[in-house]
Amino acid sequence: MAIRKIRVKDDEILRKKSKDVKEINEKITTLLDDMAETMYDAEGVGLAAPQVGVLKKLVVIDVGDGLIELINPVVVETRGEKIFNEACLSVPGESGNVLRPEYAKVEALNRKGEKIFVEGENVLAVALCHETEHLDGILYIDKVIPDDEN
Repeated sequence: MAIRKIRVKDDEILRKKSKDVKEINEKITTLLDDMAETMYDAEGVGLAAPQVGVLKKLVVIDVGDGLIELINPVVVETRGEKIFNEACLSVPGESGNVLRPEYAKVEALNRKGEKIFVEGENVLAVALCHETEHLDGILYIDKVIPDDEN
C-alpha cells in the first residue's frame, strides 16, 4: 500500500468525469487499498479516485463505522434535506454549508464484484453524495450556500 498525492481544487482532473471500472483486478484493488491509506493518513472521511489523479469510479469512505469501498457507485435514492457544513481533502483549509439529503442509498460493486447497497443518514449520506459527485467532476464548493442565504 502507498500514500498517494491528493489533488487540490485547481487541478483540472478534479473537473473531469470518471470512467466505469470494467474489470476488478489487482490494479483496482491496490488502488482501493492506497486510497484508504491516503484517506486515513489525511484524516479524511472519504476519498474518490480523481482526488488521487485516477479517473475511475472508485470511492472509499469511513465515517467512523469501518471502511466502505464502492466501485461504480450510483446514488439510487435520497430523502429529506438538511444543511451540512462540508470540507474536502481537495479543498484544504476551507469548509462551507451545502444542502444535502438526510438519507442516501447507493448501489455499487464491492472488490469481489458483488452488487451491494449502502444506506446512510446524516454524515454518511453526505459522504456518499459528496464522494460520488467527485466522479462527475463536481466539488462541494460548487454547491456552497452563501452566508447571507443561511
